[in-house]
Amino acid sequence: MGAFIAFKNVTKKFGALTVVDNLDLEIAKGEFVSLLGPSGSGKTTLLMMLAGFERPTSGEIFLDGKPITHLPPHRRQMGMVFQNYALFPHMTVAENVAFPLEMQRVPRAEIVRRVERALDMVRLGALKDRKPSQLSGGQQQRVALTRALVFEPDVILMDEPLGALDKQLREHMQLEIRDLHRRLGLTIVFVTHDQSEALTMSDRIAVFNAGKIEQIDTPQMVYDRPRTRFVAEFIGETNLVAGKVVDAGGERAVVRVGDAALSVCGNVQPGRDVSLSLRPERIRLGSTPAAANALPVTVADCIYHGDHMRLVLKSGSLELVARAERLAGDWPVGTEAVASFDPQDCTVLAS
Repeated sequence: MGAFIAFKNVTKKFGALTVVDNLDLEIAKGEFVSLLGPSGSGKTTLLMMLAGFERPTSGEIFLDGKPITHLPPHRRQMGMVFQNYALFPHMTVAENVAFPLEMQRVPRAEIVRRVERALDMVRLGALKDRKPSQLSGGQQQRVALTRALVFEPDVILMDEPLGALDKQLREHMQLEIRDLHRRLGLTIVFVTHDQSEALTMSDRIAVFNAGKIEQIDTPQMVYDRPRTRFVAEFIGETNLVAGKVVDAGGERAVVRVGDAALSVCGNVQPGRDVSLSLRPERIRLGSTPAAANALPVTVADCIYHGDHMRLVLKSGSLELVARAERLAGDWPVGTEAVASFDPQDCTVLAS
């Protein structure tokens, strides 16, 4: 797929502070891309530049092959959903949704038709005469989304739209937005600092750090094959292990960690000091050595998490965290065991 949205060498500075640093990014038509990162990493500034509310200090932004860097927001044909929804409290649901069409001077009969169709699409047709104060948080969020969809924009931009919702409602809305994306073939650019939200909803995730994209990839690759230490730590929980490469060939390497020689994934040169990323759920526990990488360990702590146990394991000076399903048996503190994992489950990080 070609690029529908493209950022080319885009930099944004506020005075001496560089917020977005010489960034390139391409998004295909119909893609759901999440911009994920901590506060101050540049993700919202990038979204505001795409929307037209901020202008790049340098670089160009393209939509469907045409430059839009200097185009005002109202001429970019993009719908925007904010975290606080920005609904007009004195207007009904239908009036809020109709507002952008009225600003475009769409004929009244067409406005009524499109508003009704849009509200039915998000299952709000029965609430069209209510005011925002009479709606739940999830219903208000759907109104804001419908208002962004009703004028049939080329792109939907979302700036942490689920941040104000409680956990259960947020998870429900994640699935609703994902369903709308799939049914309507929308191009969505979604800003969040919630890694589980990005993993749930996205076709690809761009992980931001200090104004740069550290990695852009599918949710599976970002989680299972993080390229850098920052990505490994920011996405989920991981064990970071230091070692030295003693042998390498192709996509596999042997890394010396203490007294153990571990076979891991990574194309690196022998002699390098490296960091390894190993997800807790990839560690298997048993009482006898396994065919895969194996370390003798002692259970130092066991923490109850309802559906699973979080185990702290010690092997000499090395400490690992493992996730054990409750049905897999009990692992009391002090238990001696063997921790093992497959080479493809342990990744050499670039930095």
